[in-house]
Amino acid sequence: MTVSLGWTAAKVAIPTITRFAVDRGIVKNQPGALMRYTLIMLGLALLSAICAGLRRLSAFTVSYSLETNLRSRLFAHLQRLHFAFHDEAQTGQLMATANTDLKSVENFITMVPITMGNLMTMVSITVILFLLDVPLAACALIALPLVNFVARRFASKLYPEQHGLQAELASLSGIVEETLSGVRVVKGFGAERRQREKFAAKVDDVYDRAVAAMRIRATFVPLLDVVPQIGLVAILWIGGHRVLDGHLSLGGLVAFYSYVLMLVWPLRSTGMLIAQGQRAAVAATRVDGVLATDPQITGPPHPKRLPSHPRDSLAGGRPAMGAVRFEKVDFGYSPDAPAVLQGFELSVKPGEAVAVVGGTGSGKTTVARLLSRFYDVTGGRIVLDGIDVRELGLAELRTAIGIVFEDTFLFTDSVRANIAFADPTASAEAVERAARLSGAHEFVVDLPDGYETVLAERGQSLSGGQRQRIAIARAILADPRVLILDDATSAVDPSKEHEIRAALAEVMRGRTTIVIAHRSATIALADRVVLLDEGRVVATGTHAELLATNGRYREILDHDLDHEPDDAPAVAPGGAR
Repeated sequence: MTVSLGWTAAKVAIPTITRFAVDRGIVKNQPGALMRYTLIMLGLALLSAICAGLRRLSAFTVSYSLETNLRSRLFAHLQRLHFAFHDEAQTGQLMATANTDLKSVENFITMVPITMGNLMTMVSITVILFLLDVPLAACALIALPLVNFVARRFASKLYPEQHGLQAELASLSGIVEETLSGVRVVKGFGAERRQREKFAAKVDDVYDRAVAAMRIRATFVPLLDVVPQIGLVAILWIGGHRVLDGHLSLGGLVAFYSYVLMLVWPLRSTGMLIAQGQRAAVAATRVDGVLATDPQITGPPHPKRLPSHPRDSLAGGRPAMGAVRFEKVDFGYSPDAPAVLQGFELSVKPGEAVAVVGGTGSGKTTVARLLSRFYDVTGGRIVLDGIDVRELGLAELRTAIGIVFEDTFLFTDSVRANIAFADPTASAEAVERAARLSGAHEFVVDLPDGYETVLAERGQSLSGGQRQRIAIARAILADPRVLILDDATSAVDPSKEHEIRAALAEVMRGRTTIVIAHRSATIALADRVVLLDEGRVVATGTHAELLATNGRYREILDHDLDHEPDDAPAVAPGGAR
């Protein structure tokens, strides 16, 4: 504010000093007056330049600080939001919000202190004009109400176009993100031309919206330029006659003319501010829409703590921790969708390995998602070591449960960093130990830089089986009390699966494990198998017992049995088979 006041005072003072220079230094030819006032004007110009620089620096510092704060808040909030939000939200839309929309808000905030300086200048000039000559000031400023009317019409017409343009840009970002993420599918089906046509159609929509918004600007902004020109014409005509009649000095007319010229830029910037304000209003609405979304999955205000246990799983041996119970659990992904689980009950003892088997849509993966509280049950409860998972802090719960997903995701980072994702401070020995247990060590050491090899995006520089082994190592290093293998060998060629099974057997020994699988060789690693059908447990027993007694179980595994490798293990981690 101080800098803006200094800038305004220096700018506004210059025409008044010009008036004195003309009247006293030129018209009256007072000795030294012209030189004195010229030096004063140079000093004021220098002060104005310094204040202008400081004003812009201050404006950009504030706006960048706000943008940084908003970007950090938005990123943190997106990570807190529940899975259901991300199931529905498009990644491209969220990327557009985090980038384009935040930038629009930042650009507007940058203009706010500058505009405040312009407003102070306009108010100061208006007062000075009336002090110089009331009739002439009235003539010069008579068109200002028209400016207000034009500005309001401009804003009302521009807002809907800007809203549509922001939405189209977000959709365009969605197409780009989706196409690049799925580029292998696009190329695999030779669909490049179709995606180009889809992109081109959306680009045309963006173009149409942008042109419509620009057409509105092209109509209204020139009107804002014309208004000051009308004032200048009035000044030359009426002011010239007032000088000739002796009612106004020549210096006063020059100062008056200079002041009206100084109004041109603030009036023009009004149009820019309105246009930028409309973009920022739309962008802020979109950002607020995300920030105002409350996470549906949150930790309790006073969470309970799980019983502690030593982190010694890699060395073998584990206390009786990791008991899991599903008690009459009901769940559906939305109120309108059919229930996935209905009265689901399952009890897993500490250190026991249980395989959950079922047909497509039977709820196998949902069991894993509910245990980790990616979603909350709609009925019943889930208990971990005697505590309802909803009474635990989210961080502690998810640290206690390690998941190896079917869709393996690796980060663009070194192999070591990917394995140590849950514990970046893990020693090199711990990382290598986890890699050996998962069967990843052998191929990792053959990579160009070994454990320091930086992986391509999503780990695409590795095969599916290699990615899965690193994901298993990542879960091992986290040392969870409950390990969930969600089709963890699905990306591994059946002929190579035996290389991972021995590692999995070692990892599972003494650790509570829930195996979600459809391959009989992987299922055979479990101590016990439960068969799901329509959200309920319909059969339970060992792999061999269900094969012998349950037709539905055989039907589900029939395809995999036809392709079963000859070297499937005969003994489970706990010895029962």
